[in-house]
Parts: sequence; C-alpha cells; structure tokens
Amino acid sequence: MDAIRAEGLTKRYGSTVALDALDLRVAPGEVFGYLGPNGAGKTTTIRLLLGLHRPSAGRAALFGVDAWGDPVRAHRKVAYVAGEPFLWPSLTSAETFEFLARVRGGADADYRETLIDRFRVDPDKKVRALSKGNRQKVQLVAAFASRAELLILDEPTAGLDPLMEVAFRETVREAKARGQTVFLSSHILSEVEAVCDRVGILRAGRLVDQGTLEQLRHLSAHTVEVTFDGPAPPLPPLAGVSASPAGASALRLEVTGDLRPLLAALSELPVAALTSREPSLEEIFLHHYDASDGRVGR
Repeated sequence: MDAIRAEGLTKRYGSTVALDALDLRVAPGEVFGYLGPNGAGKTTTIRLLLGLHRPSAGRAALFGVDAWGDPVRAHRKVAYVAGEPFLWPSLTSAETFEFLARVRGGADADYRETLIDRFRVDPDKKVRALSKGNRQKVQLVAAFASRAELLILDEPTAGLDPLMEVAFRETVREAKARGQTVFLSSHILSEVEAVCDRVGILRAGRLVDQGTLEQLRHLSAHTVEVTFDGPAPPLPPLAGVSASPAGASALRLEVTGDLRPLLAALSELPVAALTSREPSLEEIFLHHYDASDGRVGR
C-alpha cells in the first residue's frame, strides 16, 4: 500500500489552477523530494494531502485512507512540519513538546532528548522569544520524535543555519533507516539531492518530471569539457552533441544520448585534457523550469 497516492488531484481557486491533475505515488520507507520554487503549487499539494483543503477534482490518500473523506484516521500516521511555524507563544519549548506528544498519543522521549541536543533547542525558553529558525527547530524535534510513519515536511529548513541543515539531513537519514516515509517539499536543491530517493519537479501546478536522480540525469545533457593542444578544432556533426567555445583552446560539449560517437571523434584530435560530469539536480531542475511563467500556485 502506498504511503501517499494522488490521482488526478486538482485544486482551483476561482479561475486560477493551483494544482493540475497530479498523479503521484510515494512508497513506504521512501524519501521523496517535491521540488519547485515558491508559487509552484507545493504547499497547495500538502494542504490537499492533509485534508485541509477540498480538492476540486481527483483524490488523495495516505496509507489507503482518503485524506478529505476521513482526515482524522489519515492523520494518525502523519507528522507535519509547516513552512511557517505558528506555535503557542506563552508555552516553553518543553511544554510545546509535551502538548504535541499528548495530542498525537505519545512520542519517543529518549530520541526527543537526542534531537533537542542535536538542534540546540533551549527547552525552557518561551516560544514568543524564539526566532523563526528556532521555532522551526521546535517543529522538527516534535515531528521526528513522534516516530510517525509518514513525515510531511514543507520547506523544513527555512531559517536554519548551515550547521542545523546538516543536523536535519542526519535526522532524515535516521528516519529512513527506521522505515519511515518522508515527503520533503523544498526549493533547496542541494538538500533534496543529499537525502532523497526520488524527486518530483513541479512547474506551474503540474508535475513535469519524477524519478530517481539517476533516471532524471539520464534524460538530461551530459557535460564534457575538452582542452586541445593548440586552437580548438571544428568537430564533425554528431547527433545529440552541441558545442560552445570555452576559451581559445577548449570546447564545452552538451551531450544527450550515447557518448561513444563523441569519444571516437575526439580520439582523432589533439586532446590535451578532458573532463566529463553528469548534470546536477539544479541543471535538471532548470531544464524543466522557466521562472517567468511558473508562479501559479502556492
């Protein structure tokens, strides 16, 4: 049974389509990265998965339970971290942890203490005195300490410093090792690349691509940079290869498909140095996304 399943999931706000016919499946134990800039429809998707908004069409289910039709039962296996942390200002962090644990029906107290140390949370400080980043850490500690089967995280590292981002990644890996499912909505490409098994790319409310990083890289251009012994010579026409100058004696080649015809052609030329690399997640993302027309949903 899928941890998350969306079928034709659509949300309209008047004439604006914030999410358009989303089909998505996330397996138990998977860390799934949901990518898109602000305005692409990520938060709308999460609100539909949590049963906070009624879909205009389609359906969403968590572990087989309809998210809108039976949200109470659907939420029993879920912990959620919001992109904007709204907590109770008069409570301390420790009181917030206890309250959320009681609402959910318990938490792993020993692991919570580990996370308090890891994220450097002051348990005695009132929420009203915390910065956004520190309130975000309170949310993260409470969610991961719940040991929920499904963690839905909406921009979870917003406001965190680089050291805390490292702590977050370590905690996600621990959750995966325990068999928990993580749905990570983010626009921070390095974060997703570091921890996720699969990635979905959302553009203007539509899921334009999904797969493992290896699968997505296979669909994108491979970059080869070649330095020659002398001026860069012209290359013969090769299918799937585009060349651009990278200096008087160098070329940058973008290759889609098989590299072997290019390597055969280069073997006949005075090559002094050659480097080859796969596309980064950022390059894959930019291949799919044009920021000029992508700001449709939230």
